[in-house]
Amino acid sequence: MVNEWLPVFIFMIIMSVVVFVILAGTAFIGPKRPNPVELSPYECGVEPVGEPRTRFSIKFYMIAMLFIIFDLEVIFFYPWAVVFKRFLSGSSFILIEMLIFVGILLVGYV
Repeated sequence: MVNEWLPVFIFMIIMSVVVFVILAGTAFIGPKRPNPVELSPYECGVEPVGEPRTRFSIKFYMIAMLFIIFDLEVIFFYPWAVVFKRFLSGSSFILIEMLIFVGILLVGYV
C-alpha cells in the first residue's frame, strides 16, 4: 500500500519545496520599500483625480452572478448531452431530469 502512495508523497514534497523557493525568491528579489510615487496610480502622465477606488453598482454584481450561473449550466449540459446520446432508448428519465434542472435554474432566475 505504501508503494502505491509513494509517488503522491514525493510529488507533494517536491511541490512544497517549489512553493517555498518561489515565495522566498520573491521576498529576496522584490522591492523592499516602495515610495509613495510608485504606489500612486498612473493615468497617462496626468495627475490622478478623485479616489482610485470607487463603489460599483450592485447591478454589475448581479450580472456577474448570472453569468457564472449560466456558465455552470452550460458546463453541466455537455456531459448530459453525451450521456443522453449514449442512452437514446431509455432516455425519458434523463430528459426529465435535465428539464427539472433547467426549471430550477429558471425559477432562480425569476
